[in-house]
Amino acid sequence: MAKSSLKLNKTQLKEFLDEKAALYESPKFIGTDPIQIPHQFSKKEDIEIIGFLVATIAWGNRKSIITNGNKLINLLEENPYDFVINHSEDDLDYLQNFVHRTFNGIDLITFIKSLKNIYLNHGGLEEIFSKYKSKNSLQPAITEFKKLFFEIEHLRRTQKHVSDPSKKSAAKRINMFLRWMVRPNTAGVDFGIWNQIPAAVLSCPLDVHSGRVARDLGLLKRNQNDALALAELDKQLRKLDAEDPVKYDFALFGLSAFENDLF
Repeated sequence: MAKSSLKLNKTQLKEFLDEKAALYESPKFIGTDPIQIPHQFSKKEDIEIIGFLVATIAWGNRKSIITNGNKLINLLEENPYDFVINHSEDDLDYLQNFVHRTFNGIDLITFIKSLKNIYLNHGGLEEIFSKYKSKNSLQPAITEFKKLFFEIEHLRRTQKHVSDPSKKSAAKRINMFLRWMVRPNTAGVDFGIWNQIPAAVLSCPLDVHSGRVARDLGLLKRNQNDALALAELDKQLRKLDAEDPVKYDFALFGLSAFENDLF
């Protein structure tokens, strides 16, 4: 794909990205995005549980992600929180055949058991991320969350489905989940149901698409999409908007997905 021909100074870049962020952060965005799955719920715990599970499988074909997200709703009997807290071993048997790429039924059963432990013994998902966030970042909280998530009995292979920034991962999917939970619902896309965490500490869900556009715009120099690249991108996005840097995720995604004439 051709390199962007845009040559923008700092002021022009901010104006350009603000415009694109506002354009793509729209309810119309929901119809083609995995975020539509948690939008089927209104209860906080249902939203965060199904949101976490869908974000976990959010790689590969978007239609497949959405299809399997709806399968998760059915498997959890359309009551994610109630299923997590009150499931029986027989209920878990029905999850055995779930598969999304390398995430299989055994992984899903482990996730359900771990989520039960998180809610019963650690105060829930929001409590963990709030407790372990740093002044400027949620990346240390992701590392601590993974430790707690896998304190229950589990197969080693399942650990790969929760990223760890301390192991140099950009943790794209879990950063996307955190965006969903923390950013306000002013545009009708993200949920804003976690009020203990400011949007200022969120990190952009960095992947091959957002990374490519960020490099073309001069926001990112590092070639790998890893934790160091994420820190570099975060620094640049916070210069554009210190209070809500991750709104630019919509701009970077939209430019990659819908404006190939520019990128």
